[in-house]
Amino acid sequence: MTDIANTDLNAAAAAAAVAAAAVLPSGGALTAGEPSNELDASELFGQAVTATVNGSTNGELLIVIGRALATALTESPLGPIDVAQALTPTLQAAAQTLGSVALGTVTTSETRLAVGRFTSDETATIVALLDGGQVGAAVGLRLEATVQDSPGFTPIVSAVSSNEPSPFIPAEISAQRLDLLRGVEMDVTAEIGRTKMTVSELLSLRDGFVVELDRPAGAPADLLVNGHLIARGEVVVIDENFGLRITEIVSDEAGR
Repeated sequence: MTDIANTDLNAAAAAAAVAAAAVLPSGGALTAGEPSNELDASELFGQAVTATVNGSTNGELLIVIGRALATALTESPLGPIDVAQALTPTLQAAAQTLGSVALGTVTTSETRLAVGRFTSDETATIVALLDGGQVGAAVGLRLEATVQDSPGFTPIVSAVSSNEPSPFIPAEISAQRLDLLRGVEMDVTAEIGRTKMTVSELLSLRDGFVVELDRPAGAPADLLVNGHLIARGEVVVIDENFGLRITEIVSDEAGR
C-alpha cells in the first residue's frame, strides 16, 4: 500500500472507484468511468453517503447509489436496511486504496447536495460507475494535506454472496431487486428467549442473579435478521463459539 501524497487526484479517485465497484451491491458488473468535476445527480437520484478518511491521507469519500438500489434497501423483504451500514464495506474498499487511513463516521446525505458539494470543489473529483453504459453509481474523492503515516487502516470484510434462492423471501419480490441486495451485510441475531422486568428489578441485578426467560429449556432459539424472524434452530458449540443449527425456516406468514 503506497502513500498518495505525490500522486494525481484523478488517479487516486480512479483507483478508489475501481475498488468500490468490485464490492458495491449491484445486479451487474460496474466499471469505472473517467474522473470528472461534472455529474448530473438526476441520473442517479438515489442516496449518497460520505465518510472522512484520516491517516497518511486526509480527505473525504463519497458513494452515490441509484434509485434501484436505494429502493431495494428501503423496501427489503427483511425490513428497511440502513443505507450507511450497507455501503460501509464499499467505503472501506475505496479507503483501502488511499494508504494507511482510518475511516470516519459514515453519514447519509441528500444526493444533489452531496454531488454538488464535490463538483464545486477544486480539491475533489467524481468517478461515475457504469452499468451497461448507464450511470449506476458514483464515487467521489476530496483530498486534503497529507500527514505522517499512521496505523489506522480499516480492512474490508467482503460479504459472500450465493446464487441459491432464499426460502424466507416472498416470491413477489423481483429477482432484480434481490440481486442488488445479495452483497449487503445484515445484522443476524440468535435469541433464546425474552422477559419483562420492572426498573426496580433491573436496578437490583447482581452477579449470580438468574433471569428467567419466557421459553422452556430445550426449545429452539430464534434467528432474527434485521429484527425479523426467519428461522429457528438448536444452539450448538463450534470451536468454543456458540452456533445455531437451523431446524426450521419460518415463512413470512408464520413469522408475523
